[in-house]
Amino acid sequence: MSDDKFYYSPSSGEVSQGKHAGWDDRMGPYDTAEEAAEALSIANKRNAAADRAEEADDNWGEPASWEKDEK
Repeated sequence: MSDDKFYYSPSSGEVSQGKHAGWDDRMGPYDTAEEAAEALSIANKRNAAADRAEEADDNWGEPASWEKDEK
């Protein structure tokens, strides 16, 4: 079974076709070498989107009456 996908190696900065590095030094798979070369940028964008979604999910509005600070 041949692997025609592309992968990015963060330690070397190289793009390869097929799984030439171990799972802990391989990002992908990507359909093109150009996509694989942008792996870090793609990951940063996905992380930022996930952070925004998590932040939005954390905003539940006003706390329940029993959770409000008593003054």
